[in-house]
Amino acid sequence: MLRWSRSIADRLRSRLARILREDDGSASLEFLTVGLLMLVPLIYVVVALGQIQHQALGAEAAARHVARAISLSSDAASAGSSAFEVLSAVMAEYDLDASITSLSISCVPASASCPTAGSTVRVSVATRVSLPFAPPVLGLDQIASVPVEASAVQRMSRFWSGG
Repeated sequence: MLRWSRSIADRLRSRLARILREDDGSASLEFLTVGLLMLVPLIYVVVALGQIQHQALGAEAAARHVARAISLSSDAASAGSSAFEVLSAVMAEYDLDASITSLSISCVPASASCPTAGSTVRVSVATRVSLPFAPPVLGLDQIASVPVEASAVQRMSRFWSGG
């Protein structure tokens, strides 16, 4: 009985050694496995960076165009309405979420009314970018988000009629 089990064990060992020596087809399998393991995270990083860049460009465009709209307005009332129109158009163009986008407008030197002749208008836009495939379970979409902020400065004309 012992002799029979040794011959089976020897045959299994020799067969296993032969299988391990022969690597026909394993290179392509290894290439596909390693390729997929490296390609999937790389694609995720490219998509995530693309979304962050898209939102950053949107925030920058919103800040720049709102500051320009305020500086080109004829008076303070039209400055506010044109700034709102421009902000709405840019937010629609870049898919900025209005619920998480904040806008702040300030003037230097600080005066009673913000857009005054000879002042400098500073517009800041801040938003958050949710990373792709982040589930909204337990607030993970809020945790897995990147803050994006942009600001623009525009000098008002000394001859601005609204001030």
